[in-house]
Amino acid sequence: QPRLVESGGGLVQPGGSLRLSCKASGVGLRSYAIGWFRQAPGKEREGVSCISSDDDTTFYEDSVKGRFTISRDNATNTVYLQMNNLKPEDTAIYYCNLNMYWGQGTQVTVSS
Repeated sequence: QPRLVESGGGLVQPGGSLRLSCKASGVGLRSYAIGWFRQAPGKEREGVSCISSDDDTTFYEDSVKGRFTISRDNATNTVYLQMNNLKPEDTAIYYCNLNMYWGQGTQVTVSS
C-alpha cells in the first residue's frame, strides 16, 4: 500500500517562498499522476497542481499560476511543490495525492 509523507511547510511572510516535498514509499511515483491539494480553515479541499504520469505535463489552479511549480524526482521518489511569492490566502494544509491515497498534510501559514 502506498504511503505519502509531506514535509516543508511552515510560517512565512507574504512574498516568501517554501518548497513542499511529498515522499512516497510502497509505490513508484514515476508511474502515476500526482496532485497537490490544500484545505484552508472552513473551506473545502481544493486542487492546486498536478503532474501527469506519462510526459510530466503540469497543471495549476489559476490563483497559483506563475507562482507555484510542481516537479518530480524519480531517483528519490519525491514530488515537490515550489511556492514563491506566497500570499496570506495561500494559508492552508497542503496534501499530496495519488489515486485514492493521501498524505497527512503539512501546514503552510503566510502571515506578517
